[in-house]
Amino acid sequence: MRFRDFHKNIKIRIIETFTSRFVGGMIFPFMTIYLAQHFGAKSTGLLLLITVFIGIANSFLGGYLSDQFGRKKVMLCAEIARLTAFIIMMLCNSPFFVSPSVTFMMMVVNSISWGLAGPANDAMLIDVSTPEQRKMMYSITYWANNLSIAIGGILGVLLFQHYLFELFIALCVVECEVVILVAFFIEESHIGHVGTLGFSKHLAQLFSNYHTVFQDKLFVLFVLAGVLVFSMELQLTNYIGIRLSRDMPTQTVLFWPVNGLTMMGFLRSENTILVALLVLFVSKLSGLMKDKTTLIFSCTLFSIGYGVLSYANNIWLLIGFMIVLTIGEVFRVPVEQSYTAAIPPDSARSTYMAINGLKYNTAMLIASLTITIGSFLPTLATSLIITGIGLTGTLIYYLIIPRLEDRISSKNGISLKEKKAVLSE
Repeated sequence: MRFRDFHKNIKIRIIETFTSRFVGGMIFPFMTIYLAQHFGAKSTGLLLLITVFIGIANSFLGGYLSDQFGRKKVMLCAEIARLTAFIIMMLCNSPFFVSPSVTFMMMVVNSISWGLAGPANDAMLIDVSTPEQRKMMYSITYWANNLSIAIGGILGVLLFQHYLFELFIALCVVECEVVILVAFFIEESHIGHVGTLGFSKHLAQLFSNYHTVFQDKLFVLFVLAGVLVFSMELQLTNYIGIRLSRDMPTQTVLFWPVNGLTMMGFLRSENTILVALLVLFVSKLSGLMKDKTTLIFSCTLFSIGYGVLSYANNIWLLIGFMIVLTIGEVFRVPVEQSYTAAIPPDSARSTYMAINGLKYNTAMLIASLTITIGSFLPTLATSLIITGIGLTGTLIYYLIIPRLEDRISSKNGISLKEKKAVLSE
């Protein structure tokens, strides 16, 4: 499987995502600091919480609209709204005019746009790919995302404080290109099946669709397992980061003093670099093992690795187990996403992807609760709880994967040949 074998939509999305996240990575990770400087730390926390919940609500709406009206229409509307927000943010942070309040309102618009477009983007990638292509597709996407965010973050540290206006100009240029790509080059992959329904009927249909998804117990368990495993990753910037800065004594490595805060930054950099180096090679190696074996093995490494990081203070032990968990991470992500792509019925892909998209916010909630738990319990007990969370998710995967594979096999048995024929035309 090669990059050139992918559908045109996939190639465009990978290139566009890399570019937009590269530029966005220079700005949005630092907007928390921007808001804190203008509104204070307490107000900033509340403001960010508002944007998270708005994004979640719009993800549900975006999933429904995409299934009803088509992927491209939803994506184009969302990208135009995002471009408008970026232009206003640029104007509100120019040398002539600064308005933090309007900037925050445009951040809300951006969050709304992400919520609307996210399920449509995910569903479109599934629409135009075959099961054989997806592990490679998700591996390349994952690699591109990590690399773009890492490079963007490094440049953002250097440029954000003094060149914010110029960064917003670059962001507007990139987003304008995205709008052009979606409008004129992306092909519609799902024709909507809606007639002239009134608002009340659309609302009733929306709730009906999501009620049906939540009745799909196999999918709900799959998402739950993903939340538990993914929450391990968020521990690094939550409980693990706090614990290292509090408990890790300063140690000298090659005449360089390393404290807990420095160590957390190093571990994040180590993870990003290793992902960028390993993910493309691992996608080839994972083809030698069954998907179930790969997923269970990788989740186990991932959970144990973060479990050790939540307890250990020795530099070399931390570095070594970051390598272990990163190997688990790069094996896990493509296989997990391939399973995710294979589950939804063709007529409700965006609706399913909207539910799957709640993983991040739910996992963040678990990671936040761990901080509170860690303030009452000893380090060892908290570490066992964290490890147990990840291994519980792994156990759920182990129990449901056979049923999931039976369902995927029966679903794809007839349609796979038809889909290959369509994609080859």
